[in-house]
Amino acid sequence: MTDQRTFAPLTGVAVADFSQNLAGPYTAQILGDLGADVIKVEPPGGDPARRWGPPFIGGQSHLFQVANRNKRSVVLDLKDEGDRVRALELAAESDVVMHSLRRGAPERLGIDYESVRALNPAAIYLSVTAHGDRGPLADDPGYDPLMQARSGLMSVTGDPNGPPARVGTSVVDLGTGVWAALAVVAALAERRESGRGCRIEASLLDTALAWMSYYITSCAATGVAPERMGSALAMIAPYEAFPTSDGRVMIAAGSDAAFRRLSDALELDLAGDPAYRANSNRVASRKRLAELISERTRALSTEALLHLMRAHRVPAAPVLGVDEALRDAQTVATGMIRRAPHPSIEEYVDVAMPIRWDGRRTALRRSPPKVGEHQDEVFGRKM
Repeated sequence: MTDQRTFAPLTGVAVADFSQNLAGPYTAQILGDLGADVIKVEPPGGDPARRWGPPFIGGQSHLFQVANRNKRSVVLDLKDEGDRVRALELAAESDVVMHSLRRGAPERLGIDYESVRALNPAAIYLSVTAHGDRGPLADDPGYDPLMQARSGLMSVTGDPNGPPARVGTSVVDLGTGVWAALAVVAALAERRESGRGCRIEASLLDTALAWMSYYITSCAATGVAPERMGSALAMIAPYEAFPTSDGRVMIAAGSDAAFRRLSDALELDLAGDPAYRANSNRVASRKRLAELISERTRALSTEALLHLMRAHRVPAAPVLGVDEALRDAQTVATGMIRRAPHPSIEEYVDVAMPIRWDGRRTALRRSPPKVGEHQDEVFGRKM
């Protein structure tokens, strides 16, 4: 699976990953994608995320598959004294030690920051938690949808006439993984100068609040809480999905110039109307503006409307289902969806890391491992 042209700047970095579920494993996968040697330490029976389904592929959950490539798997029971010793030996040999345990659990299991630091002062120690290590909920468990609920993210998601909705993908878990990986890479860079390790804390709630940044700052300044607006955005108009004769098209005419081109394309004499002249006017007249645009878009097929928008340089995209997105020509052109060999899954599909460096992507060096697949390889005679 090795592509000699891939980008692997973390080659030589050893990661001991004690995390489970999604956010922590996604962090470790990013580090593995970048070339690090990630040892996934699983409890007896494996990471609980392996059983999140159906559907399953190769007997494993899709959620597990998308967060655990480019890793080796070992099994240690951290409630067993001998395995705790092995865990600390692994931590002592690693550049990065990470977990997703609740407050107090690392101390009980012997992989807390002070224990690791005593053996390995240069270690970068990452904890991924639900609510952080302070505040009234620091000891409580938490998952992506709970953070979407608590942060206000659900309150701005969904139809304005319906209930609050969870964002359809695990944006908090995956987002936390990205932030945490960025923090580790930054800490590795800093360690090259100082020679010292450090402690990194990432939490799901912090990520959810960060995703809400412009809503939070607006509400704090005005005292007015934002409302659900379906596909629309409160600050810009027109900036939402409009109906066609056979679907919906998202139109993002975010500038005055784009709005003028949209008005021309749909043969609407609106650009000179004071009610629609500037974005602030259009936001104030949003409802009537959407009705006027919808009257024209409903008469066109999705394909015809997209052709018209492109011809007039108005940003637009079809609202596709996942099956349609997979077949979309632009999706195919990105190279993000990779088919690769897998020991037990025919037609294995991998979604690549969404970055290129000098035209290169990171490699799929290892498919997601079986439970304890690399036990002998990692520990050898130590076991």
